[in-house]
Amino acid sequence: MRHDIKPNEQAFTTKEVAEELNIATPTVRKYGQILERNGYEFFKDGVRRIFVHTDIEALKAIRDTERPLDETALDLVLDQKERLKSNEETSVAAADTYDPSLYDAGQLKEFLMFLSKELAASREMNVQLTNDMAELKTTVSRLRQDHHVISAGVGNSTQKMNTKIDKLMEQQKNHYEEMLQKEKEKSELLKNEVMQMREEQQKEWRSQTEFNERLEEEVKKPRGSWGKLLALFGK
Repeated sequence: MRHDIKPNEQAFTTKEVAEELNIATPTVRKYGQILERNGYEFFKDGVRRIFVHTDIEALKAIRDTERPLDETALDLVLDQKERLKSNEETSVAAADTYDPSLYDAGQLKEFLMFLSKELAASREMNVQLTNDMAELKTTVSRLRQDHHVISAGVGNSTQKMNTKIDKLMEQQKNHYEEMLQKEKEKSELLKNEVMQMREEQQKEWRSQTEFNERLEEEVKKPRGSWGKLLALFGK
């Protein structure tokens, strides 16, 4: 049990120590845990550490050491034990000369007021953390709902898009089949026209052939019988 606090000694919070040493508040807690793990004693209000100047010097030594932190902590613990032992011996030696009238009730009152303020601040922080957690839960719930709505919207949009694509593909297929059918009909019509032209050409060729044969026969006859020959030319 520590008993080395001086009547007029100032006490510091974790936040004040962090500002004094220019380190983060979690780092102060970490160094405090390392010291306690190796046997160091802090003044406490419940579970909250209350720091005095000797504690700040110990934390500073932990901050600035180049050795393993546990080794430095062990040395600081030994120093503290020696200091507490020396203070205990001094207190025993001076016990007979202690004058209760010299006890400073004002300092004790100030210290208790400080503890009361720290406790109120801690309660206020707990309330704030509770409110923050509730707000965070609300935000997470809202984000989940938004995600669900967005997912549903994306799903609906995808379904509509797929439906449109299927419809367009069906229309394109029908259009292609319609064009193909028209081309087949045109091809069939053209084929018939070509066949008809060929038949007419063949008829013309047969007619010309017959005319040539008749002309050749008439030419072979005696000249006096060329009347039929002239008749072939319509004269």
